[in-house]
Amino acid sequence: MPKIKTHRGAAKRFSVTGTGKIKRSRANTSHILTPKTTKRKRNLRKATILDKTNEKAIRKLIPYL
Repeated sequence: MPKIKTHRGAAKRFSVTGTGKIKRSRANTSHILTPKTTKRKRNLRKATILDKTNEKAIRKLIPYL
């Protein structure tokens, strides 16, 4: 059986933690930053864990990470 190709766009956006969870970066950080509070912008810098509802689809895109 042939190997599965990794979706390179997904590989650049997601990473897998040591426990096997998928880590992602948050949205809303690139522009229109002036109305957002400093606290909100600071919290958006932190990575978060991917929700379980999307995990199956993303694991298919990044099989070897």
